Amino acid sequence: MSAAPRRTRRRTYGLLATTAALATAAGLAAALPAQAHSGKDGHGHGGSSRYQDVQLLSFNDLHGNLEPPSGSSGRVTELQPDGTTKTIDAGGAEYLATHLRQARQGHPYSITAAGGDMVGASPLLSGLFHDEPTIEALNKLKLDVTSVGNHEFDEGARELARLQNGGCHPTDGCYGDGKFQGADFPYLTANVLNEKTDRPILKPYWVWKKKDVKIGFIGVTLEGTPDIVSADGVKGLKFKDETETINKYAKVLQRQGVQSIVALIHEGGFPASGSYNYDCDSAGAGSGISGPIVDIAKNVSPAVDALVTGHTHNAYVCTIPDPSGRPRMVTSAASFGRLYTDTTLTYDHRTGDIVRTAVKSANHVVSRDVPKAADMTGLISKWNTLAAPIGNRPIGYISGDINNTGTESPMGDLIADAQLAHGKQLDPRTSLALMNPGGVRAGLTYAAKGAEGDGVVTYAEGFTVQPFANTVNLQDFTGAQLVQVLKEQVSGPNEAAPKILQPSAGLTYTLDMTRSGADRVVTDSIRLNGAAIDPSATYRVATNSFLAGGGDGFPTLGQGTNDLVGSDDLAALADYLTANSSAAAPIAPPKADRVTIVR
Repeated sequence: MSAAPRRTRRRTYGLLATTAALATAAGLAAALPAQAHSGKDGHGHGGSSRYQDVQLLSFNDLHGNLEPPSGSSGRVTELQPDGTTKTIDAGGAEYLATHLRQARQGHPYSITAAGGDMVGASPLLSGLFHDEPTIEALNKLKLDVTSVGNHEFDEGARELARLQNGGCHPTDGCYGDGKFQGADFPYLTANVLNEKTDRPILKPYWVWKKKDVKIGFIGVTLEGTPDIVSADGVKGLKFKDETETINKYAKVLQRQGVQSIVALIHEGGFPASGSYNYDCDSAGAGSGISGPIVDIAKNVSPAVDALVTGHTHNAYVCTIPDPSGRPRMVTSAASFGRLYTDTTLTYDHRTGDIVRTAVKSANHVVSRDVPKAADMTGLISKWNTLAAPIGNRPIGYISGDINNTGTESPMGDLIADAQLAHGKQLDPRTSLALMNPGGVRAGLTYAAKGAEGDGVVTYAEGFTVQPFANTVNLQDFTGAQLVQVLKEQVSGPNEAAPKILQPSAGLTYTLDMTRSGADRVVTDSIRLNGAAIDPSATYRVATNSFLAGGGDGFPTLGQGTNDLVGSDDLAALADYLTANSSAAAPIAPPKADRVTIVR
């Protein structure tokens, strides 16, 4: 499969009022050469035209959030001058469009790029229609290029190709009045190969050109995608090392005369602060960030001038030394359209390269105090009209916010309880349920989003929490295997970044984070309904189909026996809420006290 030729854009924009932007600035230490001082028009002053400022606007991990995300998913934390923090409501395509269009004003050389996961794990408004609404929105946002994220494989490579090239869905057909046109922008995935042809399934790189300015973009997908996506989604594909692939195609671009290169990497890091405007370089280059992106950045060829990253949903603007020891900008704009990054790349006409010492970057909040973009409002309204009959249906009632934050979250516990109840309906022998934390995409908010009333949970809200269409699967495990599963939360692939499974009611244990590796799970503390786990006994365990295949670094969960496949996980949640809540007796948020954590 290969990407279709890029279509001519069909876009017009009106002038928008300027608004103050909340931002944090980070720049490399050295300044431009004296003759390179660049004006707002992007051209050099003092008679020099050697340098051209190019604006790079970027964001990542939108996940189809066209409407403003609710709860903590729709807020960012801002560090104040006095050291305190405040939260700001952020996100929503109507506001993102306005902010991006305002940011482009006065910048004739402007590129908009993304770091992957534009779609997948999307709210009902987009997910119900196989994310066609989000692709339409991104076309209107004038996105130029994006890398492919792991969630773009949720429905498989063939569906990803359809998002790129257009065409009606093979099962659900066409929505609305016409045929889906696909993305106006290229999806790049240099390191995802077809096993049979050994060639990238989409374009590996793309070159932006304006007059004599050329900037190449290489896009790579998280190498570990097969571990976090269902097996069907990556069937027939192989995922290569991100760094080696970027370095390979950097040479290809250089041989084509392209010296200015940006890598779009769907992998990320963990900043030392949760505030989007934290000074990542305050104690030295790269000191304020950890995680996989650090090693990648330190080993990607010095030919690459900047790294736009994603996946971890964190916000950072950092410099990390390249293999030659020179600082290089590495950015991420959190997730869900709450931030965008504005980076200045100063292009040297003589060398064709970026003046790395002049690169500056800042994250800006997509605040909701600007006018809504009318075309986005229209798009959202169109798709909401189609989704309303399904999305507005009440499925339950809650007495307060049920959030999805924390090592063990109330929302995760509620989902596990729902899957245990569904499992018992399928087989009364079902003992417990386990839910992967990454599959809990949002919480439930008490305040009404629409006209449904406070405390009412609609199908659309449930879909936002669990959008993957996994099934609830039952498997038999020995007690010894069950203990091993719990230890895999903090060992093997999950040792550096633990993935704590959300337990159903009755399963309790202690997690001692002062220990290392598998020892962090205190074995003799594990209890099921008050009784110790019998290593030789058989336990019937409910999980979603993703975990049942050994996903998220839990190989033992892929070794269960006597498999039984139930309904999809959202249906299980909806049935549980309907059966256990009413307007007069809403369900209370679980206490999230099943795992005792020692730090």
